[in-house]
Amino acid sequence: MNDLPLVAPALQSTGLPSNQPEYTVSELAAALKRSIEENFSIVRVRGEVSGFKRHGSGHCYFSLKDADAVLDAVCWRMTALKLTLQPEDGMEVIATGRLSTYPSRSRYQLVVDSIELAGVGALLKLLDERRQRLAAEGLFAAERKKKLPFLPEVIGVVTSPTGAVIRDILHRLADRFPRRVVVWPVAVQGDGAAAQVAAAIEGFNRLQPGGAVPRPDLIIVARGGGSLEDLMAFNEEIVVRAAAASAIPLISAVGHETDTTLIDHASDRRAPTPTAAAEIAVPVRLDLVAELGGKTARLAQGLARLFSERRLQLSGLARGLPDPRDLIGGAAQRLDDRSERLRLAMLGRLTAARAQLAAARLRPAALAADIARVRARLAELAPRLQTASNRAIAEHRRVLDGLAGRLGSLSESHESLLARGYVVVRRGETVIADAAKVTPGALELEFHDGKVDVVAGALARPRRSTRPKAPLPGQGQLF
Repeated sequence: MNDLPLVAPALQSTGLPSNQPEYTVSELAAALKRSIEENFSIVRVRGEVSGFKRHGSGHCYFSLKDADAVLDAVCWRMTALKLTLQPEDGMEVIATGRLSTYPSRSRYQLVVDSIELAGVGALLKLLDERRQRLAAEGLFAAERKKKLPFLPEVIGVVTSPTGAVIRDILHRLADRFPRRVVVWPVAVQGDGAAAQVAAAIEGFNRLQPGGAVPRPDLIIVARGGGSLEDLMAFNEEIVVRAAAASAIPLISAVGHETDTTLIDHASDRRAPTPTAAAEIAVPVRLDLVAELGGKTARLAQGLARLFSERRLQLSGLARGLPDPRDLIGGAAQRLDDRSERLRLAMLGRLTAARAQLAAARLRPAALAADIARVRARLAELAPRLQTASNRAIAEHRRVLDGLAGRLGSLSESHESLLARGYVVVRRGETVIADAAKVTPGALELEFHDGKVDVVAGALARPRRSTRPKAPLPGQGQLF
């Protein structure tokens, strides 16, 4: 269809029918769309971002505004993934793209292909606001900083594999203290650089100890110098958060000494240059060898001085003690003396015993006389011993007979006692053993051959026996 004219001649006010063609709404909208896209195919628009929103589809919608006008903008998903700068509300940017229309709402909009900050001042303002926000979250706190290892076995380096940075780091490490280096190649500027750096830091942290790829003891994130825009990848929030979350100690060495990026605040140590990062990472081997030699010499001198002092102290203590040889000599002399005296005493005793034995052998008559005297004495004492023993036996027999008679009387039965003339007096079932207990009334007398019932009358007062009791056998009289 041919393009439609955008301006129609003025219709006559006569009310007569016009020969101007009629357009549908869609035809007019398409003509406007073509005209705008052809005349504004490439534009750069400066304005403040407002109402930024990322749709679930990945497309980004926002507005660019200044003091007098507002321009709608859209950034399609594939383009948004490649943006080096993520738009935020209030950010002053320069958006490059083309103008187009949205016929469904009769609106025109800017289809964005790229976005950049509007000047260094705006970029610095953005970085300062981002720094303050991340600092408020505690990502830059001093207590989060980890101590660097004194001598790491493996060093991981995140940098471009083709630049001069990696060569400077390797050369400096070889000069100071050669270590094993694992390089994770990344892009250090441009589209996707920030994502690659963050992925490299996280990848080193995911390595397992003892795996095919060794886990680093230290990470160096390095890049050479450049403009503020060139270093923007190391100011991105994704890189800062990855550095702060790293469990492995991390050194940031981005740019020259005067360059400062946000990763410097989140890292455990900042190095002014990549070469300085290598110097921080390892000590100088020759310095360590010299220091070790010096400390070895000092240790040897200290030990020698200590031994000398202890030897001198021991000598002083030894002067206050007696000579052990004198102590042992005196004891040995006393032992010899006691041994000699014991030997002589044993010899003297043996000599005396031998003399006594010899004397006894030379006097047999005297021994016989002694034996005769002993036998006479025994003959004299034998009758007296016999008489005394017979008297003692008789006395003991008499006592024994008396005790036997009493034992026999006590052991006789009830019937044998009655047969000898004793009588048992009862009143009912009660046995009356005392005369004082007898009262008038019926009594029962039991003899050895039967029982007799009697009646007791008035009785005189019973008389107690005045016959003295016979002394026990073997007991003498006092009077």
